[in-house]
Amino acid sequence: MKKEVFTTMLTPYKNGQVDYVTVEKLVRWYWREGCDGIFASCLSSEIFCLELSDRVRLVREVVRINRELARTDPSRKPMTIVASGHISDRFEDQVEELNAIAAEGPDALILISNRLDIENTSDEKWIEDAERLYAALPKDILLGIYECPHPYTRPLTEPILRWCASHDRFRYIKDICGDVDLMKKRISWCEGSRLGLYNANSQTLLESVRNGAAGFCGVMGNVHPYFHAKLLHGELSREKEDELQVFITALTSMVERTTYPACAKYFLSTHEKIPMETHCRTLEDGQFTAYNRYVVDQMSVLTDYVKKEVLHE
Repeated sequence: MKKEVFTTMLTPYKNGQVDYVTVEKLVRWYWREGCDGIFASCLSSEIFCLELSDRVRLVREVVRINRELARTDPSRKPMTIVASGHISDRFEDQVEELNAIAAEGPDALILISNRLDIENTSDEKWIEDAERLYAALPKDILLGIYECPHPYTRPLTEPILRWCASHDRFRYIKDICGDVDLMKKRISWCEGSRLGLYNANSQTLLESVRNGAAGFCGVMGNVHPYFHAKLLHGELSREKEDELQVFITALTSMVERTTYPACAKYFLSTHEKIPMETHCRTLEDGQFTAYNRYVVDQMSVLTDYVKKEVLHE
């Protein structure tokens, strides 16, 4: 079982501005940790709080650094870079945003499901909007769909996914439902297409990939992508996979909702030595507390235990 691990890209800041020096260090860490891809310019990147110029530059830098890494280390293939970044309500503005992102060379553009049929009226209206947007994007770039939870979750229904599956350029689903049975249905709706479902939920990851999911794409790629890569890259026995999934569930439950993305930034700065402020534009100052830091520190201790006692490293 060889599946892919995508992480969601964080936006580091320094003195309130995007810190592109740390962006490079972070991309290089994703590479070392075994990530197969990066979802750049996504919700973890705080795209609803970034100007278009920063959304575009973030993708540009991720693509550039990934290409450099691939040139200097031909022992593995480049990471796949997918990117979103369309946050506007107006169709014309979304076209501008997505075409600007596409010009930076990602492998795929990811459409945010709640940006189509903004008033959330019907699947038919969603598909009508999607057809218009599809026609307005570069014809040579692959596409995906993201069930982004902000500003609200627009579920990926059967008609929506069957429409995506009918277009060969659609290859990626970032699924946030966390429901194994629903994911099985969604995979079946895409049967016969090249559209792969990437589960954002670490707790249900192993069962979902055994049911046919293409891999992982979630926030915990910013805390322990190495464990996700170990789980999905086909290196472990089935028994070890089951054991590692239990620890991933425990680790995720400890930290996932601990004022993310500040908790991930604290972990990376404190335990991975990637200098990064915990500042986030989506959180108020002081929201990341001493208690939150304590939880992340304890998670790091458990991480070391898993490497030693489970993976014998």
